[in-house]
Amino acid sequence: MAWWTQPFVMLYIFVFGAAVGSFLNVVIYRLPREKSLVRPRSACPACGALIRWFDNIPVLSWLALRGRCRSCDAPISVRYPLVEVAAGAFAVLALWRWGISLVAAEVVVFAWISLVLGLIDLDFQILPDVLTYPSILLGLTASWFGGYTWWLDSVLGAIIGAVLPVTVIVLYRLLRGVEGMGWGDVKYLAAIGSVVGLQGCVGVLVVAATLGAAVGIGLILSGRGSGKTALPFGTFLALAVIFWLYAPASWLAWRPL
Repeated sequence: MAWWTQPFVMLYIFVFGAAVGSFLNVVIYRLPREKSLVRPRSACPACGALIRWFDNIPVLSWLALRGRCRSCDAPISVRYPLVEVAAGAFAVLALWRWGISLVAAEVVVFAWISLVLGLIDLDFQILPDVLTYPSILLGLTASWFGGYTWWLDSVLGAIIGAVLPVTVIVLYRLLRGVEGMGWGDVKYLAAIGSVVGLQGCVGVLVVAATLGAAVGIGLILSGRGSGKTALPFGTFLALAVIFWLYAPASWLAWRPL
């Protein structure tokens, strides 16, 4: 058994990942609102009271406070601890799957970024360039040094990842006079392609489109939407690529390892 699979090591990695998740919550909340990520200190959105350090411990503080602000008793969204748990789990799974390696680092960093992008798109229907462009660079650079996929596959994945949504945008504009996807999706798909390669990019797109179609149909059948209801496709892309990255090797044998 490798030393990094020891329980205490995995627990340490989970705690580290959860702490990163706490920062990701800050990014998710502040970045689309164009606020500084470092100042001022975190405060309750309801009453403005500063959050003290012992009320800002990942997961544990939310449980101790029973999901409510200590000062005003306003509810604190369960999303905060869920993001922290997810970020910790991503780190543990990457270490368990790939060990101490460049691939593990690339996968977990991109999973963290995708988590942020998916939730921002869910809330604001935007995919910030400040996250998508560096993600493209992450995939291309890591592939050159032996990352998740090899460099030529990364380049082709980035190119096709951008071309496919641009084609959708152009066709929708010609046929229906509207944009079928946003330009943020173009950049995010290019980033996905740069990390998972050409086949992976197409696979992620298929999974995301299937998820989007299922949600769209569900909204129509429930009477809460229509065929014109805008859906946050970046959220479905984030779910799909995280699933793709962490799916067992026995699933989709053609996935690059």
